Amino acid sequence: MERWTVPHRERRRRRESHPVQDFLFTYYSLRPSRLEQWHPGPGVRLLGDTAEFAEQPGYRPDGDGIVLDPALLPRRLRDTAGFVHGLVRATASRPARLGCFGLHEWAMVYRIEQPRHDAVPLRLGPAGTDEVVESMSVHCTHHDAFRFFTAAARARNAVAPTREDQVAMEQPGCLHATMDLYKWAYKLLPATPSSLLGDCFALAAEVRELDMRASPYDLADHGYPPVAIETPAGRAEYARAQAGFAERAAPLRERLLGLCERLIAPAPERTNGTLAHQV
Repeated sequence: MERWTVPHRERRRRRESHPVQDFLFTYYSLRPSRLEQWHPGPGVRLLGDTAEFAEQPGYRPDGDGIVLDPALLPRRLRDTAGFVHGLVRATASRPARLGCFGLHEWAMVYRIEQPRHDAVPLRLGPAGTDEVVESMSVHCTHHDAFRFFTAAARARNAVAPTREDQVAMEQPGCLHATMDLYKWAYKLLPATPSSLLGDCFALAAEVRELDMRASPYDLADHGYPPVAIETPAGRAEYARAQAGFAERAAPLRERLLGLCERLIAPAPERTNGTLAHQV
């Protein structure tokens, strides 16, 4: 995780912002130190110096070590697991929509004078950006993207997703739904195995790059060539990448669902036959 956390800390010390990667540590609220912390997940017996784990909720003695037992986790965490399970299962059950072309970022600056990332220029300028939004159908199903639309753009969206509609509307082609797998993984800490948390974060970091490369911002000076979704070739490139991310997210959803199922109705964890880690 230091591949991302170390540069983030260095930028903070220099008081520098990054229009692409800061999102992973600001919109998503997990502290870098917690992202770097290792957790084994349920049912793995830890041996050796386990003091730092013994202070975490859910761990109990097990023979000559300790183990994370879902039955001992706070009720609020099990309730969160129930919500995450319902949302992720519903999302996975739907076909991926691949025709949004990342217009949510364009809709966030549609017909306003002050863009959200005001330190980065608009690639086509304000008028050109508005023309792109007006020339295409906007169909964003993700509430946490839609809520940042400008007032003029909200009226152009084919749907009006709300927090209450989230389970009914999210679909696996949505870049933000894929990035949010990281959020749902860290919401279940300390029960989430760090292998799952890290895989979700790494995928979110890649998706974020596409999200911003396809945005109206000119990020060439930051090393991000544009995906020009205002052109047929750019839209085709975006859809291919979007489909690839949806495919890569599918096994992460399955792993997250499996974890949720262990947390929703926990049985006492048995470590016979499981791997014991020396800490």
